Amino acid sequence: MKILITNDDGIDSPGIHELAVQIEGAGYNALVVAPDHNASGTGTSVSGIASDNPIDFETAKINNFSGEVYSVAGAPAFCVLAAYMGAFGEAPDIVVSGINAGLNPGRAVAHSGTIGAGIAGQNFGMRSIAVSVDVTLPWHWSSAAAITVGLLPYLIEGPSHTLLNLNVPGAPLEQIKGVRWASLAPYGTFRGTMIQEQNKLVMKQQPTEYNAEDYTDIGTVKAGYAALTSLHASAEVWGKQGKPGEVVKPEVGIPAASTGQELRPPRATFLPSRYDPQTYSSK
Repeated sequence: MKILITNDDGIDSPGIHELAVQIEGAGYNALVVAPDHNASGTGTSVSGIASDNPIDFETAKINNFSGEVYSVAGAPAFCVLAAYMGAFGEAPDIVVSGINAGLNPGRAVAHSGTIGAGIAGQNFGMRSIAVSVDVTLPWHWSSAAAITVGLLPYLIEGPSHTLLNLNVPGAPLEQIKGVRWASLAPYGTFRGTMIQEQNKLVMKQQPTEYNAEDYTDIGTVKAGYAALTSLHASAEVWGKQGKPGEVVKPEVGIPAASTGQELRPPRATFLPSRYDPQTYSSK
């Protein structure tokens, strides 16, 4: 069983280094494939790969980690795609993405490159977890890595196509109260505005000021717990306006999740996957 470790902050981020060292230290076979640059906000982009547009990569090194390490000129989701397709040997079974510098709660799940890597893993039937830690000085990478390692057996034995989003308080491990399931907050931790400066678009960000409910990912982290959310990125929406195979009738409207219609995973989610927990041990 092989674990792929990637991130969106780039191969030089201390977060991915700590994660790699702790995962290998727990006895797992780990491979690191990460962007050679900061790829934050790239979502599920696969970097425009084409036969006439090859992507550069090179070997790299992480101190106190003996596994293979690759630095790739591509987005996190592309790193997962490349590993899945056998570019770095046997395809991985598990994807661990992070540790992101800053939380990825609420709306951030739609744009985060950290979570985008997990979505790519889910899309190919793998079990994935995206990990982020709150901004503090000093950074508490080791706390987030330790909680992630503790969740790995849980993830490995879980269903195929599982994607977990883990947000960890920026605190020493002994001060974190535990791990709780959490709902996505309606907003993120920052609010952005876009302005023009000398023919350039610049995004300015400032912290959001609202009291997140205790059961949300933001509220859970503020209460001192690590927040865990199970996500499924690809979903269809069906309702009385139409069913598969029916003729489209514009006069009856469009099925939409915002109006309470049925969300349904795509059929590929239920197809047999080579990532069956019976085919490998947990370490």
